[in-house]
Amino acid sequence: MAKLSISLAQMNIALGDVQRNTTSMQRMVADAARRGSHLVLLPELWSTGYDWVNYRDLAVPVNGGMFSEMSTVAQKAKISVFGSMLEKRANQFSNTGAFVAANGRTMGLYRKIHLFRLFNEDRYLQAGSSWLTMDLPWGATSTAICYDLRFPEMFRRMADEGAQLILLVAEWPLVRIEHWRTLIRARAIENQVFIAAVNACGETGDTVFGGHSMIVDPWGKIVVEGGEEPMVITGEIEMDAVREAREAMTILQDRRTDLY
Repeated sequence: MAKLSISLAQMNIALGDVQRNTTSMQRMVADAARRGSHLVLLPELWSTGYDWVNYRDLAVPVNGGMFSEMSTVAQKAKISVFGSMLEKRANQFSNTGAFVAANGRTMGLYRKIHLFRLFNEDRYLQAGSSWLTMDLPWGATSTAICYDLRFPEMFRRMADEGAQLILLVAEWPLVRIEHWRTLIRARAIENQVFIAAVNACGETGDTVFGGHSMIVDPWGKIVVEGGEEPMVITGEIEMDAVREAREAMTILQDRRTDLY
């Protein structure tokens, strides 16, 4: 599959209101499917937001709750879905991204490696210890969650492992939205990959999230970008552009790994 259509479900997440968020998710996934997209991304913690008061009750195992609901929706709409939710494993809790194929099968899980202290994530959640790279019909695809974006070493390792597309889901505040816009383009340019990034938007709890979900190509060109309101943003990418960019400018080959 050379061409890939991706939709970004830019949601206004209702803090702790799983039913309301699920209704929004179902509507946006159905919209993406009607547009003919192969893949739709949901924001970080799309079903709950950062509800630390109730997180123990909201977290679910990967074989139940909102993880199962996401699989059901993907299978019904015949579209692949990636988004993160609060996961419970015994007495541990994680910010876990699940990639579900169009047949409803979970292809991989990614537990957020870099926990965001400004949101007290490190107080409540267990950090992951490995990233996820999947061999999908359109090419090698890796995943990341929000604060991960600030750690270029992780993205470089993904590229070294062959990633051509990196999926990023986030709740990134409006007050730092220019960091979001700049860093996404930087990570795409320096690793010569596509990055598809979805952000939450609007007020959730005490925070206003910034939207500006986007898809960026290996040259840093913005393929499509949303505003600051709830919306589904859709763009089409040509996966051969990764190979073409790497052949035209041999950045990854020209590194001095003997020195750094």
